[in-house]
Amino acid sequence: MRKMRKKSVFIIVWIVAATFFFRCGEESPTPPAQPQKAGTGSAATQGGKPPLPDPQPSFPTSSKLWPFIEGEPQDEELARNLTAKNYALIFDGSGSMSESGCSDGLTKIDAAKKAVAEWSKSVPEDANLALVAFHQGKWSLLPLAGGQRAEFINLVQNMIAGGTTPLAEAFEKAYKALTVRGQAQLGYGNYTIVVVTDGQANDIRTLNQWVKYILANSPLNIYTIGFCIGNDHSLNQPGQTVYKPANNPEELRESLKEVLAEAETFDDSDFKE
Repeated sequence: MRKMRKKSVFIIVWIVAATFFFRCGEESPTPPAQPQKAGTGSAATQGGKPPLPDPQPSFPTSSKLWPFIEGEPQDEELARNLTAKNYALIFDGSGSMSESGCSDGLTKIDAAKKAVAEWSKSVPEDANLALVAFHQGKWSLLPLAGGQRAEFINLVQNMIAGGTTPLAEAFEKAYKALTVRGQAQLGYGNYTIVVVTDGQANDIRTLNQWVKYILANSPLNIYTIGFCIGNDHSLNQPGQTVYKPANNPEELRESLKEVLAEAETFDDSDFKE
C-alpha cells in the first residue's frame, strides 16, 4: 500500500514538473502592432516633411461649351456686332528687349513698339483690341474693346524694358478677356491671341498647360512672333499654334500683317450652334 502511494505521488510530481517545463519553453505571442500616432515614426517622416507637389494652375472646369464657363466672369450685355474679330496682343517687355543686334540699330523694344503701333492702326475699325503687356515687373493692360487705338498706342509707347517673362500669366489674362468677349458675342466671331516675344517664359510648363487647355476648350487662335530668337521657342508647336520667326524689324512688321490675313480665313462654324 505504501509503495502504491509513493508511486502515485511520484507520478503526480512528474506531471506537474513536466507541465511547468513545457510552458516555460513556449514563446509569448507577439502583441498586435499598434497604429502610429501623428508625430511618431521614422526620421524620414519626423525630421522632414515629404516634398510637396508643384503648384498647378487653376483651370476653369465646366460641362458648358466655351465661352459660357462656370467660374468665369459673365458678360450679361450682348455685343452689337456678334461676328466681330477680337485680338489680345501680348507684348513682351522683359529685360532682354533692351538689347539690340537684329533691330537695325534700335533696341528690340523700340523696334517692336514701332511695329506694333503700326499694326494696331491697320486692325479693322469694327474689331476689338486688347493689350496685355509686361515690363519692369508690372503690367500694362487695356481691356478688349473697339475704338481705342490711341490708348493702345500710348500704353505701348510708354513701356520700358525690364523684368522677367511671365508669359503663362499673360496667357491667362488674354484668355479670360477673350472669353468674356465671347459671351457678349454668344461665341460667334474670331478670337486671336497675338504674342510678340524675344525669349522663353519663366514657367514653360505652366505656359504649355495653358496653351493645351485653350486649344482644347475654345476656338481661340494662338499666333506667336519670335523676335530675334529664330524657331527655338516653346510656343512653336506645329499643327497647334502659328509661329513666325522675325529676325529683323521688317520681318516683324510682315508677320504682324499676316495675323490679320490669318483671321480672314478662319472658319468658326464648328463653334456655332
